[in-house]
Amino acid sequence: MIKFKIMKIDKKIYEMLKSEALADKNKALLSLELLGSFPAGIGDHSTKDFWDNATEALKLLASADERLEVLEKYFSGKDTLNEGPTYTTTTT
Repeated sequence: MIKFKIMKIDKKIYEMLKSEALADKNKALLSLELLGSFPAGIGDHSTKDFWDNATEALKLLASADERLEVLEKYFSGKDTLNEGPTYTTTTT
């Protein structure tokens, strides 16, 4: 059995990575919906552009899902998240 040592990650970095992956997932889903609903409004109306756009959206969706899965699997527990430094600003 192989044991992996899970490293800790700063909570703010985790939240940023998760937010970015969720945004990419939503962008991909919207792109696929638009391609299905309004195919004539994409690119220069060629079939190649349509397929390229669909493929690009699917790749983005797969990447986003994979990133979310990795974050959940390796970094979602309390023992893997560091609170990180607290920054304060002062005015003079």
